[in-house]
Amino acid sequence: MNKSTQTTTSQKTEQPITSMVSSDGILYELLYDSKNMKSSLIQYKKGHSCIQNSFTEKGNQIITPYSPHNPLLSQKLILFPEKIEEYGDEGKLLTEIQSFIHRYVDVTETFELVATYYVLLSWVFDTFNEIPYLKMRGDYGSGKTRFLQTIGSICYKPIFASGASTVAPIFHILNQVGGTLILDEGDFRFSDEKTDIAKILNNGNAKGFPVLRCEKINQREFAPKAYNVYGPKIITSRNDYEDRALESRFISENAGLRKVRKEIPITLPPSFHDEALELRNKLLLWRFHNFHKKRSPQEFIDSGIDQRLNQIYTPLLSLVSDKKIRDEIMSVAKEHNAQIRSDRGLQIEADVLWAIKQCAQRSQKQISIKQITEIFSSQFSSNYDHRISPKWIGSVVRKKLRLSTRKSNGLYVLGENQKETLERLYAKYDL
Repeated sequence: MNKSTQTTTSQKTEQPITSMVSSDGILYELLYDSKNMKSSLIQYKKGHSCIQNSFTEKGNQIITPYSPHNPLLSQKLILFPEKIEEYGDEGKLLTEIQSFIHRYVDVTETFELVATYYVLLSWVFDTFNEIPYLKMRGDYGSGKTRFLQTIGSICYKPIFASGASTVAPIFHILNQVGGTLILDEGDFRFSDEKTDIAKILNNGNAKGFPVLRCEKINQREFAPKAYNVYGPKIITSRNDYEDRALESRFISENAGLRKVRKEIPITLPPSFHDEALELRNKLLLWRFHNFHKKRSPQEFIDSGIDQRLNQIYTPLLSLVSDKKIRDEIMSVAKEHNAQIRSDRGLQIEADVLWAIKQCAQRSQKQISIKQITEIFSSQFSSNYDHRISPKWIGSVVRKKLRLSTRKSNGLYVLGENQKETLERLYAKYDL
């Protein structure tokens, strides 16, 4: 090997990071001292921590913290811990988190519990394959901004994106930094921006689903780039999303018209930021203690609720050791499930399925699309502006309900051996 080759091989590369999990399970996190404008890295390895300005990883890679002058840090677009602090036991830490939320935000008791455990979830989200989002709905003056400020300030690497002029920086920050996206959806008013936000939300609750965007190479060629947008997200909005699949990813609270508790301060006191920093310091140590802990979300699957809701609630439930609190959070899941089924009942699929069930109860013979159309028309014709025809009903049966049909004696009829599928559909649409 010649001299130039040796130099290249031994050359060290430097990589600024905000956090990292090495291949052998060593944790690294960025610490930021805003008063003295200093950033550093803390390493946690086998129960011991070490703070340095840089660390050398395998392959001669030097990892360093982001510069303290980076606007993400200096302008507090992302909040970091300053150090690690002892928190006693987990029960005491949970009480402190819930008390902090209770002091500054007015939400229902159950949602306060959900938010408390969501904060914990955010600090170990990268150990799960799927996670839920948290959302508050409400009109102006309902406390949505305070909700974002309070809960967001104690989550893992909260990214306050409301100040972004466009959505583009959010893609880059999520991809490079990760963390918890704190977003007022109402800040993005243009249709193209809302479309990009929807992409982030649709792809960001499960690992392995990056968003592809085209970028220029040499100002001429376009090439797709994959952006990792997976992570916790806390959002406020005035309304539900029209996309029911997207809406089902959220655990939501409706701010409603109730009066805010009198003891909630109108403006945040100076102590708020110190309290939030102290909690972030404690939660960082909690992350170190709990990152490698084995959890089994599948143990908390409830056969009485939809698969999607099991997917988003079980990671949260796996962090709850108190059965009473688990049952309370599960009651939110069941209420959520009932609402989804109720909403489904308003859809044309439910009405067509009701007509199919009526046909099945009246006859053991083949069920024709013509029969389904006649029963549907007699019951629901006044509810639809669309011309009710066998062709339209047949399209709903095949494309919406995914039932097979075949031609028999000149008529389209439901295919055989679909009884089990129909039973599942009846249960799904609460029929």
